[in-house]
Amino acid sequence: MPDNISPGVADQSLLSARYGAADVPAAGPINDVIRTMFEHRSVRGYLPTALPEGTIETLMAAAQSAATSSNMQYWSVVAVSDPAIKDIMANVASNQQHIRECPVLLVFLADQSRLKRVLDGAGKPMPTLDYQEAFTVSAIDAALAAQNATLAAESLGLGTVYIGALRNDPERVAAAIGLPPHVMAVFGLCVGYADPARLSEIKPRLPQGTVLFHDRYAPADEAAQIARYDGELSAFSKRQGMDSDTWSGRVIARLSGGNGREAMRAAMRRLGFELK
Repeated sequence: MPDNISPGVADQSLLSARYGAADVPAAGPINDVIRTMFEHRSVRGYLPTALPEGTIETLMAAAQSAATSSNMQYWSVVAVSDPAIKDIMANVASNQQHIRECPVLLVFLADQSRLKRVLDGAGKPMPTLDYQEAFTVSAIDAALAAQNATLAAESLGLGTVYIGALRNDPERVAAAIGLPPHVMAVFGLCVGYADPARLSEIKPRLPQGTVLFHDRYAPADEAAQIARYDGELSAFSKRQGMDSDTWSGRVIARLSGGNGREAMRAAMRRLGFELK
């Protein structure tokens, strides 16, 4: 076994925090990178401490080290530190105060405009950029890049939280940060030093038995596993001083009615995405 890898027995406490004691998976190989992943938590309280010089550039180098489909690099980032712009973003995102608190909000973009400029410069049409697939690849590329940036940030002792609610009003976000056509903010990422007085626990996730299958998709004992998870998540929420809702209850509440994004396709088309 390589020197930087050790058995995972000593990290059962992290796995227990992630899954609950009843659903801890088998211990496997572990190293510092994987421990950082296991320790991930959303940070919604930040200290007013600036990031060290060069941090954003380091996070972007990590982001650009992620895989990208056919090396098209369909994504970009706007690093927002201007309080006035962060205030707009917070308002779009249902008044999430941590957006205002964090020293920088990285706005990850599905960006087809750069590719369009290359095609325009060559005098070539862009029919494939109008396909739904092109936007899907742009969003996937942005997510892969962002997760690399997140892991890099957490390895440096920083805290993060994703802000999907920027999609509540993509046109207002686009106007606030000056996006050209064919560019859309798919999510934000708060980055900063976590306020230790407001640090949350590791949030439990679904048991592996509900999401991991071998050779064929074959859920088994799913209802019982989800019931256990509902209990774990409810207890977690109570400890955090939150409403003790269950995962099942949240799924039902979120998906059984409108979520305010029914006009997303129309907004995306106004931003230049044909989605054919």
